[in-house]
Amino acid sequence: MRAPYQVLVLPYKTEKSDIKFAIFKRADLNYWQGIAGGGEEGETALQSAGREILEEARLNVESNLMQLDSVSSLPVEHVIGRFLWGEDVYVIPEYAFGVEVADQEITLSREHSSFKWVSYDKAIEALKWDSNKTALWGLNERLKKRTIKKENNAKIKTRLME
Repeated sequence: MRAPYQVLVLPYKTEKSDIKFAIFKRADLNYWQGIAGGGEEGETALQSAGREILEEARLNVESNLMQLDSVSSLPVEHVIGRFLWGEDVYVIPEYAFGVEVADQEITLSREHSSFKWVSYDKAIEALKWDSNKTALWGLNERLKKRTIKKENNAKIKTRLME
């Protein structure tokens, strides 16, 4: 049984100091999005995110999932096209996660016809849903801040060693 929420997972990888994001083309509706899916009854949003990325991209990364601040409200008809949770449930929350994909290869399920690794700007341009764009912005800002912090720490360490 489905739980009345949706999850969104945005995989990323770092190549040198360049961050790339994986976006996925839906096989049935021909648009780009992150990994998305509904929760199952009894699952936490984190568990749902881990299951969805395993099902849709064959990535076992649940321990690396980072919950993002972005929580969107989605009309149920945009999620599945009908009222799965009863006729009185019109809007459900979507919880967003980022996940670093280091050495694993993505293998697509039938839900997606293709995927590609792209820059932040190309991902923002390609994604269909505003909720995906908002979550991606938050993830990108978080990762940029982390990169700046690492670079500053490296500079301090170098100065101390001189």
